[in-house]
Amino acid sequence: MLFTGFPPGALPTPFRFPPSGLSSMKKQLLQAVAAAAIVGTLPFAALAQNAAIVNGKAVPKARMDILAQQLASAGRPVTPEMQGQLREEVIAREVFMQEAHKQGLDAGDDYRNQLELARQAILIRTLFDNYRKQNPVTDAAVQAEYDKFVAANSGKEFKARHILVETEDQAKKVLADLKKGQKFEDIAKKQSKDPGSGANGGDLDWSNPSSFVQEFSEAMIKLKKGETTPAPVKSEFGYHIIRVDDIRQAQLPKLEEVKPQVMQQLQQQKLQKYQEELRAKAKVE
Repeated sequence: MLFTGFPPGALPTPFRFPPSGLSSMKKQLLQAVAAAAIVGTLPFAALAQNAAIVNGKAVPKARMDILAQQLASAGRPVTPEMQGQLREEVIAREVFMQEAHKQGLDAGDDYRNQLELARQAILIRTLFDNYRKQNPVTDAAVQAEYDKFVAANSGKEFKARHILVETEDQAKKVLADLKKGQKFEDIAKKQSKDPGSGANGGDLDWSNPSSFVQEFSEAMIKLKKGETTPAPVKSEFGYHIIRVDDIRQAQLPKLEEVKPQVMQQLQQQKLQKYQEELRAKAKVE
């Protein structure tokens, strides 16, 4: 939870009382006295605005709110029970910052360079966040993108295997070995140059023909279930021996199932186009 990595409760707490030996009323009284000793004569309004006073310096409660917002934006909403941890976090940061200032580290070139890079990153991120808010992806755009996906992936899917070798002679030998009764899967494991499928006996799983290079797809769609290409198929990767294990109608997800991914993809595309436009309009000498 803590950004600094400082474990909760590790910081020394002033006026820590033993769990026993004091009545509840006495504990409350001593805690009130301790608090008064820390804050001195600060008005109650100041107390409400500060998370703590560290070495005489006020630590605004707003820092806790900022940390809570950062955690929430990262998918970790802050519960009321975590307020104590947030307070310890801002206290720890203030302690460390004070020590860094005391040692003069904020005057070093390394600190200033990192601070400038951080400033740039924050400002650029704010720019992009603002663009996303002002240019949201519409439902109509999501539907159009989904329709394009359906059009490109509808039809038949093939569950195929292949053996990839470097030369035509090697491919012809594979075909000859298959005719002699050797198992396709065994040859693929031993000889296929495709690191992705070779270890799995050449298995390419269910795929749309558009997933493969043209030469491979054209040869595959001519095969019926259980058939193997009668001759090697040449592509930019080498020579393939292809076998189709099964054929089915494409199983496509519904729009509701992929809508978040489609929206994210379109959002990234819009942001990339925006970045390219800004870069193109910039006068660089």
